[in-house]
Amino acid sequence: MGASFELMSTKFCCRACESTNGLVVLDLGTQPLANNLLSPADIGKSEPKFPLRLAVCSRCWLIQITDIVPPVALFAEYLYFSSFSDTLLRHAEDAAHRYVKEFVLSPDSFVVEVASNDGYLLKNFKASGVPCLGIEPAANIARVAQEKGIDTISKFFGVETAKEVAATRGKADLILGNNVFAHAPAINDFVAGLSLLLKTDGRIILEFPYAADLIEQSEFDTIYHEHVFYFTLTSLAPLFERHGLSVFHVERLPIHGGSLRLFLGHKGSRKQQSSVTELLADELDKGISSAGYYHGFAERVNKLREDLCELLHRLKSEGRSIAAYGASAKGSTLLNFYGLGCDILDFVADRSTYKQGRLTPGTHIPIVAPDQLLARQPDYTLLLTWNFSDEILAQQKAYRERGGKFVLPIPTVRTL
Repeated sequence: MGASFELMSTKFCCRACESTNGLVVLDLGTQPLANNLLSPADIGKSEPKFPLRLAVCSRCWLIQITDIVPPVALFAEYLYFSSFSDTLLRHAEDAAHRYVKEFVLSPDSFVVEVASNDGYLLKNFKASGVPCLGIEPAANIARVAQEKGIDTISKFFGVETAKEVAATRGKADLILGNNVFAHAPAINDFVAGLSLLLKTDGRIILEFPYAADLIEQSEFDTIYHEHVFYFTLTSLAPLFERHGLSVFHVERLPIHGGSLRLFLGHKGSRKQQSSVTELLADELDKGISSAGYYHGFAERVNKLREDLCELLHRLKSEGRSIAAYGASAKGSTLLNFYGLGCDILDFVADRSTYKQGRLTPGTHIPIVAPDQLLARQPDYTLLLTWNFSDEILAQQKAYRERGGKFVLPIPTVRTL
């Protein structure tokens, strides 16, 4: 487990280009669904688990997991609500205000967001008087958005949904997809839907964690069954080309441990900016389209596991109390791969009221409100949502002033 790097030509089929030549990059073993939080009454019941292996296509160099869980099993009922993160709310507000101004959006424009969650982003367009529509597959989250007055339909996105929206609402001036592109197993259908729904002179903006940062910073906990793909610009160019789209601008973002924001349009509709050629050249220099780039990733991940487990077990043996913060999907991957359960961690604190009172997948650690950090004052708290470390460390100032310490697990194990 973990260190495998092997040709899997007889078992692999790239979901983008259909090549049967792939390389296993990392094997994270058998894992539960990362957002399948259990209720205490579920203990003792069968908990579905699936292999979680990461591979890279050696033709188009798209990184992807090899074992797919049907999206309906992942997203029909979902417990991740974007509005519980102050960082995401600020990020969304800043982006929306920028797009309204930069693209001169008005009451005559139409904005569509794919995987719109609880309306945390679209509410900013509505407040600016720009007509918008959310497309959200999780019915429970779509209802929350609708209750906030955000026009939302509960559907998975692809060609059929794009046709329906185009026929009933018209085509979009702007299509947004924040942290959804990696979740679409039928990736060609997804991109074809984007192309179909977009006006001739419209724009598509996609945000997602950047695979180069994942590999280079050992951000393995970004890997879970919902994230089918891990993107570089090199791997995406031929995919978009097949569907008549092209990237005309790209931006690097610090959020989520390093992300890309791609600006796309119909092929030939806009002049390609230097940011695109510069990033492609950088990826070429890194060797992203070669097997050698991916060697060593598994070994670095295993070293992180050794370092963190050694630290936590030593602290436990010294009689120190340890908790965790962030009942996140990335936290589920880390806890299950590292084998960290109730014997090490007393509880996991999380701001989401939808998660409190439940148990973490696989490891069954109780999830409580953040005020329990002060009430119970564990000596150390493992920060599973390290990608929001600045926000959380600021929120937990009182806990830290009373002597509580946070352990960050990525990109290196360190204590703050």
